Amino acid sequence: MKAAIGAAALLLLAAVSTLALGVRSAAPLDIWRAFTAFDPGDPLHSTIVSIRLPRLAAGLIAGAALGMAGTVMQALTRNPLADPGLLGVGAGAAFSVVIGSLLLGEADSGTVTALAFPGAAVAALLAFALGGGFRGDVGPVRLTLAGAALNALLLSLVSAVVLTRSDSLDVFRFWVTGSLAQAGERPLIGMGLVVVAATAFAWVAAPAIETLSLGTTLARGLGTRLVRAQVASLLVVTLLTGAAVSVAGPIAFLGLMVPPLARRLAGHGLRAGLLASAAIGASILLLADTAGRLVLAPSEVRVGVMTALVGGPVFIGIARRLQGGRHG
Repeated sequence: MKAAIGAAALLLLAAVSTLALGVRSAAPLDIWRAFTAFDPGDPLHSTIVSIRLPRLAAGLIAGAALGMAGTVMQALTRNPLADPGLLGVGAGAAFSVVIGSLLLGEADSGTVTALAFPGAAVAALLAFALGGGFRGDVGPVRLTLAGAALNALLLSLVSAVVLTRSDSLDVFRFWVTGSLAQAGERPLIGMGLVVVAATAFAWVAAPAIETLSLGTTLARGLGTRLVRAQVASLLVVTLLTGAAVSVAGPIAFLGLMVPPLARRLAGHGLRAGLLASAAIGASILLLADTAGRLVLAPSEVRVGVMTALVGGPVFIGIARRLQGGRHG
């Protein structure tokens, strides 16, 4: 109970910080009046409602989605280094959207954004297959190397597109490094519904996914249909990652940092872990975004850079604890 209250308090603090802090700070009373007595002539009210509120919604959606995706991916692969960003799933979604933007233009943003999902699905399947997942021989080192190679390839292709289309640099730069800026232009309601649906599906499939973390032999002995459970896990990761990339771009390391914190907070049960991961992931992303807006104000450091600054050392620390001979 105390852990749940703590997670809720942290999320509330992150949400209030997003609304209150920026180039021009807002007092709690200012935030209250912006929602209850909105004055269109007040620049602070307009900033809170038109800019910071969509930013808050995008952070909640993307942070919760990536936190839960990381938890499911680590259960599926039994790999503490598994992360949708590091294993190329986020880069696959971004690459698909960039190519779609080139082919379809920017007229139909809904169609272009929807391309994040097939891109994430293909990348997830490739990373899992290259890491030996479908042979039941997946290991942290093998999967991490396969995902890193795939991620580097896809991000290089995205960067190549950016370099060849300098006239659209600002548009495509979003798909290289994640950001919550201009969140009001993103399909927040639609992607929020996708996250809710994916969470419900993960909740139903949680018992089967949990057995995968015990190893393929034991999971099969418990009567788990391995292929069905693996496909369900990859589907959840695809939906969550695609929704996150659609509203925030590719953000690495968040799905790596959140699951260990969620397990410490909620134990090893996947259903409780999903709820904890959603709260912690959203909190970390919102706090990182707020810090990025303040550290070099009035300029802004993109939230994808901020999470990398924290997640990089975490990745190194986890990797050093792994015994490659036993896990790889």
